[in-house]
Amino acid sequence: MGIGIGITLLVVGAIISFTDLDESLVNTDLQVVGWILMAGGALALIMGLIQNAQRSNSSHTVIEERRGGPDVIERRDDRGV
Repeated sequence: MGIGIGITLLVVGAIISFTDLDESLVNTDLQVVGWILMAGGALALIMGLIQNAQRSNSSHTVIEERRGGPDVIERRDDRGV
């Protein structure tokens, strides 16, 4: 999920930063907003890659405990064979 959000923020930030949009509607410098979105996208992308790397290095141990099963009956042959 973090990788997708990072790529999305990078693309939206690049579109806002590198296109000629009308800044009079927003009253802010859209290039700065675009660069901030791209920085956040890069950070989200790096964090997503770190989380995926840690997830693939983990090991799992399954412990199975059985209770209430049938009793084991041991049969012995005493005929002397």
